[in-house]
Amino acid sequence: MYKLIIIGLCASVAACASSPTIYAPANGSDRGYSERQIEADRFRIRFDGGSDVSFEELENLALRRAADLTLEQGRDWFEIVSRSSDGDNERPVRVGGSVGQTFGSRRYSGSSVGLGIQFAPGAGDKTVYIEILIRSGPRPDSPEAYDARDVLRAIG
Repeated sequence: MYKLIIIGLCASVAACASSPTIYAPANGSDRGYSERQIEADRFRIRFDGGSDVSFEELENLALRRAADLTLEQGRDWFEIVSRSSDGDNERPVRVGGSVGQTFGSRRYSGSSVGLGIQFAPGAGDKTVYIEILIRSGPRPDSPEAYDARDVLRAIG
């Protein structure tokens, strides 16, 4: 009986597991990047990830997409004009336990063990948004201006 419960719990955890976050177009998936051209030289990039990546890792993936997009457009550098993020760092499956012991009169005592599993599909999902301007020529000395080739060498 216990083996059936364990197998059922493992199957439930596997069913709640989402796809890993990789550098790829979202294409209707819950993971990956998408972009939208706002003006001739302005793009909004969105990168969706799961609990398997941190916000920092997700932003690096968005920067990588910005660098690739800049080079695809025949430009040299990009400037981030806005950035934001949404989501949380919670785990989709959490396990907790407790142990209790009671003592009473007339040598009465009791003990208990508890195990709890919480399934929260969607917990840990996060999104990073960056809006960029793509440019050619000399890059200005600004902390928000990135050379596309340097970004790809560093994180790509």
